[in-house]
Amino acid sequence: MNLPATFDDLIEEANKLDLYKKLIVQINKDFLLANIDLDFHEDVLPSSLKLILHETIYRLIQEKFTEYLNLLYIIDVPEKAIKALDGEDILNLSENVSFLILKREWQKVWFRNKYS
Repeated sequence: MNLPATFDDLIEEANKLDLYKKLIVQINKDFLLANIDLDFHEDVLPSSLKLILHETIYRLIQEKFTEYLNLLYIIDVPEKAIKALDGEDILNLSENVSFLILKREWQKVWFRNKYS
């Protein structure tokens, strides 16, 4: 499996394989497990998904860092990938972390679809 390099690539692939709604369900499931109040409607536009997820991650980093770390653990975002990011600009950091979250959630959905 080749992971998408950009948000648009990820969404394009999810739509092509008809897995976009399953991606949203997986995101909602993991955020619920982390006790973070974020619930996307299955028909959410990709642009809204990106914006809301980015805003949520930014807020978690700024105000609820422990919950942010717990979310990364529950989603199973690779620690190595997080440590490789530049933490100087929190806005940029939260955008990059949002994409890492989406990529990891996409992996889960893709593997479940392929091997079930």
